[in-house]
Amino acid sequence: MFVESEGARLAVFEHGDRSAPTVVLVHGYPDTHRVWDDVVPLLAEEFHVVTYDVRGAGESSAPRGLAAYRLPVLARDLFAVIAAVSPDAPAHVVAHDWGSIQAWEAVTTPDAPIASYTSISGPCLDHVGHWMRRRTTRRQVEQLLHSWYIAVFHLPFVAPLLWRHVIGPRWQGIVRRLEGVAPHVSPTVVRDGVQGIALYRANFIPRLRSPRVRKTDVPVQVVQPSRDRYVTAGVTEDVPRWASDVRRRVIDAGHWVPVTHPRAVALLVADHVTAHNHPA
Repeated sequence: MFVESEGARLAVFEHGDRSAPTVVLVHGYPDTHRVWDDVVPLLAEEFHVVTYDVRGAGESSAPRGLAAYRLPVLARDLFAVIAAVSPDAPAHVVAHDWGSIQAWEAVTTPDAPIASYTSISGPCLDHVGHWMRRRTTRRQVEQLLHSWYIAVFHLPFVAPLLWRHVIGPRWQGIVRRLEGVAPHVSPTVVRDGVQGIALYRANFIPRLRSPRVRKTDVPVQVVQPSRDRYVTAGVTEDVPRWASDVRRRVIDAGHWVPVTHPRAVALLVADHVTAHNHPA
């Protein structure tokens, strides 16, 4: 099915019993909904599982302009999907990488239709902005070193050219060499990689320069892969300052944990969802 939202047409995929609690899985960059392929059947045994391609990725449309990729717009995309697949009850949200960044925006929006949130390898950018304003620590320096590619993404012309001609056509091989895994690569990966640069350019500098106060009472589970090359544990150490109900889980894995450890992810998600599923 497709869901229309803010000038984008979002490709949405449903699995399992629609009468069961709804769990919405949100993918990161430059993935598509297929990054959850091994997690979905495990969760669908118990839940109504929904995945979708975020705007600019996979089978969803790719609006032009940075304004179309700002965090509030991405949050409203998630709300539109939830309204379509779970109109009568809040959904449980699970997100990875950039999916997690945009889901934090949704979770910290007042009256969000979200029953629980599992965040994997993706912080709230506003939380990071406040965290970086503290007295400099080793953890901050460590994260900056791990985030070198974000600076590259802000270079005019350079990042799109690299994605079109160097990174995109070789993406699966690059990930295999760096991470030892081979995530599903969409036929649209080159377009997705180029278009997804807008996520970084539309949000990183504004949010880190002028971080907002983003709080939530939604129960949050932070899943931290211990060998993540891109998102360190430091960026989520202040989550209890912003969320009233937090638990943290560590997995001995790299960044693409939904691909390498799907059963471990599914078990953590199922546990969190079951603990916070309160039928209307």
